[in-house]
Amino acid sequence: MTEPASEGTAAACGTEERTRRVLLAVHTGRADIVALARSAAARLAEAGIVVRLLDDEAEAMAVPDAEVCAFGPAAADGVEIVLVFGGDGTFLRAAELARNTDAAITGVNLGRVGFLAETEPEAVEEMLTAVEKCEYEVEERLTLDAIVLDADGRPTGEGTWALNEVSVEKVERSRVLDVVLEVDGHPLTSFGCDGILCATPTGSTAYAFSAGGPVVWPDVEALLLVPTNAHALFARPLVTSPTSVLTVAVPPDGTRARVSADGRRIVEVPDGGRVEVRRSDRPVRIARVNPTSFGDRLVAKFGLPVRGFRDARSHGPGHEAPITRTNVLTGDVNTSDGALRTPGEVGGGHPHGAV
Repeated sequence: MTEPASEGTAAACGTEERTRRVLLAVHTGRADIVALARSAAARLAEAGIVVRLLDDEAEAMAVPDAEVCAFGPAAADGVEIVLVFGGDGTFLRAAELARNTDAAITGVNLGRVGFLAETEPEAVEEMLTAVEKCEYEVEERLTLDAIVLDADGRPTGEGTWALNEVSVEKVERSRVLDVVLEVDGHPLTSFGCDGILCATPTGSTAYAFSAGGPVVWPDVEALLLVPTNAHALFARPLVTSPTSVLTVAVPPDGTRARVSADGRRIVEVPDGGRVEVRRSDRPVRIARVNPTSFGDRLVAKFGLPVRGFRDARSHGPGHEAPITRTNVLTGDVNTSDGALRTPGEVGGGHPHGAV
């Protein structure tokens, strides 16, 4: 069994005797992903764990004796863990299933950056061992609820939720979206923009990151508000209390807007309506199967330099910090021995100037 869970985590498995079930969520558009998921299913079955598949993936997976269920709220009922094989898109799709149950979710990153997935492909065996032996812990990740109100302040009856971000965005690409921002019922500012992101710490490395928002460690409880392409001098990313209510109001004579939740669920905003975003009372449970810290993952995902600046320069060409560049004022080249040399010297193969 696991060591006692740290603050903010819960133990992985109960002690009662029961049939263990794992739901696989697989990006079936790639043969290599299907093959890896199929071998994982076979290993889980050998360990006495029941494998469940989604009906739109079962044919491609072709796993003997697997349970098959429809994609929907009941798909993860009775499941201990949802195991994702794919990128962040596949993970977010699976999160829709896990969120309404007690199931935890973890993933193998088979996409590109893949911040949500816990494990890289080369560590699949270790991950499966952790699942089989219940040697993992569960973190509860903050999620968002979004409510859409009409011009009279009445709920439209359509709402949504997000693990990463709620994006209030313009419908027409050629127009500017006018917005008024409020925090906890107090007007803050207004401007024209492409949209407004209300993000979670988990989503700080997703859409909000590419829009210039801060990177927030996932165990920090906070809400993020990040404008995208704002026509304003004061349009900085904001970090608010986790209990705050973030409101994005759209003037009735402005551009049409809509809500996109995690890029998966769309809700239209009526003219003159507004969107209220707050912390949800239902988190997503993330299974952690290895001790890698979030900081270590940042370094690995972005290839961040972790040596000292001067130390990196002293290792010669091709390392983390560039050591050869042109001085734009003189045309000379700053080479690895710290001296300025002419472009002719460098081009002639000077030992300290070769690129």
